[in-house]
Formats: sequence, structure tokens, C-alpha cells
Amino acid sequence: VQLQASGGGLVQPGGSLRLSCAASGFSFANYAIGWFRQAPGKGREGVSCISSSGGRRFYSNSVKGRFTVSRDDAKDTVYLQMNSLKPEDTGVYYCAADPGTSRYEYWGQGTQVTVSS
Repeated sequence: VQLQASGGGLVQPGGSLRLSCAASGFSFANYAIGWFRQAPGKGREGVSCISSSGGRRFYSNSVKGRFTVSRDDAKDTVYLQMNSLKPEDTGVYYCAADPGTSRYEYWGQGTQVTVSS
């Protein structure tokens, strides 16, 4: 079982990044996928999630209107499109898989996002 988050990097305020979460080793289409982030010195924060069907999506208030989550089950991949990035979006971003139990069973290793001028 593996979740591989990628796509992070250094971007200026107002810029965009697209994160990817590639899955392998489990029935990806049956899992909801969540995105979380952890800023330096802070706890982990839920950012977004998408249901197994893709029909339900959730965004935290801090990213609503700027981030968009989507999934491509043919590629076993979930994306997080991040626009209008702010310095407070800086952190390590993780993806995780929930089989519908409201408990995330599998976690990726994280990708660093730094928003700075």
C-alpha cells in the first residue's frame, strides 16, 4: 500500500500549484481521499477531501474558493489545485485514504509547499 504525494515547491504569493496523490496497492476507487497540511510549529489541519465517488467535496474555510480537489480513478490519483496561494498556506501537505469509516487508514509521506516572495 502506498500513497505518494508530489507537486510541492516554492511559489510566490498569488501563484498556483497542483498537488498529486498517487495510490497503489489498494482499491483506490472505494476510498475517500483527504488532504491535510502541517505548518511549522502547528498541528495538522484538514484542508480538503473528496468522496470515493467524487460527488462530494469538502474544503476548510481557509482554502474555500481557492483550492479545488478532483480525482481520476483511471490513474488512481487525486489532485489538489491550489490557486491564489498565501504565505499562510505554507506547510507539508499530506494525502490520506479513508475506506468510508471516517478514519484515514493510509497516509502519504508529504510534500512541502512554501509560499514566499
